Amino acid sequence: MTQQELEKYLWGAATALRGTIDAGDYKQYIFPLLFFKRICDVYDEEFQLALSESDGDLEYAAFAENHRFVIPTGAHWNDVRETTTNVGVAIQHAMREIEKANPDTLEGIFGDASWTNKNRLSDATLINLIEHFSQHTLSLSNVADDKLGNAYEYLIKEFADDSGHTAAEFYTNRTVVKLMTKIMDPQPGESVYDPTCGSGGLLLNCALHLKEEGKEYRNLKLYGQEINLITSAIARMNMFMHGIEEFKIVRGDTLAEPGLLENDQLKTFNVILANPPYSIKSWNRDAFVNDPWGRNLWGLPPQGCADYAFQQHIQKSLDKNNGRSISLWPHGILFRDSEAEMRRKMIDSDVVEAVIGLGPNLFYNSPMEACLLITNNNKPDHKKGKILIINAVKDVKQEKSISFLEKEHIDKIYKTYKDFKTINGFAVIVDKQNVLERKSSLNIAQYVSNVANLEDQLSINDTIEKWEKQSKLVKESMRQLFQENNI
Repeated sequence: MTQQELEKYLWGAATALRGTIDAGDYKQYIFPLLFFKRICDVYDEEFQLALSESDGDLEYAAFAENHRFVIPTGAHWNDVRETTTNVGVAIQHAMREIEKANPDTLEGIFGDASWTNKNRLSDATLINLIEHFSQHTLSLSNVADDKLGNAYEYLIKEFADDSGHTAAEFYTNRTVVKLMTKIMDPQPGESVYDPTCGSGGLLLNCALHLKEEGKEYRNLKLYGQEINLITSAIARMNMFMHGIEEFKIVRGDTLAEPGLLENDQLKTFNVILANPPYSIKSWNRDAFVNDPWGRNLWGLPPQGCADYAFQQHIQKSLDKNNGRSISLWPHGILFRDSEAEMRRKMIDSDVVEAVIGLGPNLFYNSPMEACLLITNNNKPDHKKGKILIINAVKDVKQEKSISFLEKEHIDKIYKTYKDFKTINGFAVIVDKQNVLERKSSLNIAQYVSNVANLEDQLSINDTIEKWEKQSKLVKESMRQLFQENNI
């Protein structure tokens, strides 16, 4: 199959569910079935290979050592396909047995979809789904990891577009992901963490970034946490579908119960990329007062907005010597009065390296403008005491209800970040002290307009004074003109 044929085939499974369940729930059923089919087809492929290597030794071919995952007797795709009544029960049984047989890698990976609810999914609907997936063999020789991984990402985007209201939970605009990954530039062997990882796009892109550059990507250590059960399962499946096996994604509430610990402290990482849920109100602010993990570095965020709780979690989770982070936020995090004191402490600690203003509609279901906040625990000497502010609000392509960054936008923003230079009307380097004197506001419009740098921007008084001088000159010119022409 070509990439396009594969994508059409996979999306065909979703169309079979139209009218039976809400579009936002497609992912609960399609992804687990796709993964189930994939691992069974790969198991069969491995079985045949082991059989040929051992001159037909069936016992040898079934050894767990010859397989990526164990498929227990009675839990194979073909066993489910032969079932004609209570198909949902058969699917659920097979998935649970596979999880039990692979506790270290697949525990809970199929999620908690309601397969046995016949009011929602009749036997006929499930048989149609099973038969649809059975049209093609998804073995490694038929469909390589890269190809299936790309198709899986295509499905994630299609589900985000189709479901609308649930999209932001598990999908970050992939063009923004590309920019974030380029800026962080993870290196082989580094640890990378996403505290609210959704379907794993940010983490996965770090591995793919290294792969594209021809560097060793398999020793990149990927870690994530995700509160939603099915979304965390999708993230794990996403890794396996792309052939990534060295990762750890835990399920849970990152603020209430961080799941990645080391020596009774938060585990720290070289690189953190994040698109946290923005401005959430339902979080345990009272517990954050005496946070056992010491995350209230800069203070206590307001109950109605947990943004700086996440940002402090990110900072606390960075390696003290060389940790760097990039997080995607709405612009409000840069200037809201309710967070001014926390922002002041963050800026004063000199960890803020850059702020990048992005255009509108990059978040699902929201026209708001986004920004990237970049921190670095090991700023080079020429960046110490300084912050680069980039205004790329106009560098965005609008399409339907969602925007995206084109390659030229990504390249322009990335080069500006790397060069760390002032560019007229686009970027400015400001002193940390200058920001602190402006009530710690990082509001991009305050610093970058159509002039080269801060010093060139005119205050209201300067403008009035200049206007008065020009008025006098005009009056004098008019007087001379009238005099010369005897008017």
